[in-house]
Amino acid sequence: MPLDAVVLVVVAGLFAVVSGVNDGGAVLATGLKLPTVRPASGVLLLTGMVAAVPLLSHQVALTFVDRLAQADRPGGRIAAAAAVLAALGVVAALSAKGRPTSLTLAVVGGLTGAGLGWGLPVSAGTVAQVLAFGVAAPVVGGLLAWALIRVLVLVTTARGLGQWHRAGFLLQTVAYAANDAQKMLALFMIAIGFRDAPAAYTSLVAALFALGALYGLPKAGRTLGRELIASRPAHGVAAELASGVAVIGCAAAGMPVSMTQAVAGGLIGAGVAQGSGRVRWHAAVKIVSAWTLTLPASALAGWLLALAVKGLMAW
Repeated sequence: MPLDAVVLVVVAGLFAVVSGVNDGGAVLATGLKLPTVRPASGVLLLTGMVAAVPLLSHQVALTFVDRLAQADRPGGRIAAAAAVLAALGVVAALSAKGRPTSLTLAVVGGLTGAGLGWGLPVSAGTVAQVLAFGVAAPVVGGLLAWALIRVLVLVTTARGLGQWHRAGFLLQTVAYAANDAQKMLALFMIAIGFRDAPAAYTSLVAALFALGALYGLPKAGRTLGRELIASRPAHGVAAELASGVAVIGCAAAGMPVSMTQAVAGGLIGAGVAQGSGRVRWHAAVKIVSAWTLTLPASALAGWLLALAVKGLMAW
């Protein structure tokens, strides 16, 4: 295996673990106030979906590979590794300042910047499309949750809410595996050179993701479940259902979006439906400002890192 492929495989493995830390807890967080789905069972189901769903559809992974990364060009693997390292650095820096952000958005920025820095063709139209869907996902999630929580209050009891939670969590795990999670598989596609979704690689991605999810669950759950709104169980269920629908819709179009962003939008929409005072707007502003910084910062970091590596190799 070429050295650049080996480097990218290692980076891809690290990225899968970090994705579990960053994303896994966020997917589980909305339902933590309900005992219907225990955290261990939730991680197991989510991991199974991450392994299984790409076997049926991996269009979002191909968007990363073909439309953002241009991995088939010379230097594509090195640029992808630079992009991921830049994205991880930006996410780590923002998280250290208490500003949780989207790893998917960071990777999109990193791939764009690293591609430009390495001299690979970058489609401005594709980047604009991805950004448009990225903005739409939390907005649609919020609007759907605003409507759904009103329906839930009318049609269900506290006991019946558990059934809705099971359905919402299942939908959310399928949505994550069909969309957001496929950024991990895409890196292995670039490194190894396959274009389908072999079960061995989807299982490897899922196992690495599960390690990170188990580690990151407590912190992520605290950020979304408590800091963003004064959450009740119905808010979490509405956010699960709404974010699942929004993210699956984006997956159908092959557009990568962030489940964390869609969940946050759903929680805000559900909170606003029962009074805007329930939303902790200072926390919402902090999260949105982090999202705004993430893509340009990752693009700049990816560009600089790709230029530096290219210069060293030429020297």
